Amino acid sequence: MAKNISKDYFSERNYNNVQKLNKIIFEDLPEFAGEFFIGVENRTTPLTRLNYAYDLRIFFDFMIKEIPSCMQYTSVKQITLADVDKLTTRDIENYLNYLTYYIPPKRDDDDIYKNSERGKARKLSSVRAFFKYFFKKNRISSNVAANVDTPKIHDKEIIRLENNEVSDLLDMVENGSFASKRQNLFKEKTQLRDYAMIALFLGTGIRISECVGLNVDDIDLKNNSFVVTRKGGNRVVLYFSDEVAEPLCAYLESRCMDDKIPPGERALFLSLQKKRITVRAVENIIKKYALQVTPLKKITPHKLRSTFGTELYRATGDIYMVANVLGHKDVNTTRKHYAAISEDIRRDASTKVKLHKDDDSGKQN
Repeated sequence: MAKNISKDYFSERNYNNVQKLNKIIFEDLPEFAGEFFIGVENRTTPLTRLNYAYDLRIFFDFMIKEIPSCMQYTSVKQITLADVDKLTTRDIENYLNYLTYYIPPKRDDDDIYKNSERGKARKLSSVRAFFKYFFKKNRISSNVAANVDTPKIHDKEIIRLENNEVSDLLDMVENGSFASKRQNLFKEKTQLRDYAMIALFLGTGIRISECVGLNVDDIDLKNNSFVVTRKGGNRVVLYFSDEVAEPLCAYLESRCMDDKIPPGERALFLSLQKKRITVRAVENIIKKYALQVTPLKKITPHKLRSTFGTELYRATGDIYMVANVLGHKDVNTTRKHYAAISEDIRRDASTKVKLHKDDDSGKQN
């Protein structure tokens, strides 16, 4: 039986990404680029391919602007695979330099974009995948992109909430008020939803896309568990504490009594328009409350995820457990993010072994 994608957030998102991808391939990329996207389809997600397309659009725009043999072209559609085959390692290095400050293609204004090392590394990764594919297919004679070093990425400071800030944030959602009367009116309508959502972030560490994609049917209050769709489409069961279950149950009860919700709407978290809440809306909700509690910290849903991961690692010292719960495929990703907490664990370990026992009865003179 065919599946109605309008009822499935992730299927609908994938469908929309495929439509965007096809539009870019048709309008903004050389004809041979379509072969690449077909070739990598079975091992990449639609979102990954869409990001490849965005990055390659910039790369081909660079070619007609900066590569002498391509500067006579008026459109990237004129670029051939032979032009790509003539590129050198130096050309790819020049591309990374070009990315520091550049004007994106298909822009009517002259806004200048800037890339950090992290942005350059991602765009280089897309170009590498492109070269690797055509080199493997013997369509180009060399894979010059493989010879270019990835820009050194400096680890960003992990911003998270401290224990008192977590309490303050939840208290703000439950009992606090804003300076604006209009904001307080909105808060009255959304308080149960917002509290349940933020508690779920802090209590389970789910990603924002996983939160937005939840349906009512995914929640099992009897077992304090829910089914979440992780990156790549895998469905796994996660568990939550009673502290999360209580606000979640309160929100679900209010949701059941809301007769304005369309009968077929299964999304767990809804907007005021009674539709599935968007990623942008969730980001704005978190930002709105966090500004009242920690105005100097830029708190996002991902920072709430980091807060959960930090507390779980502090409590267990088990990096593999943290990786599993957070859905990291590579434990090194987890280790990189939470390595700083190891010092806290080592410091705590120093207090566990006592040189002088409390019972001195066994002492001998």
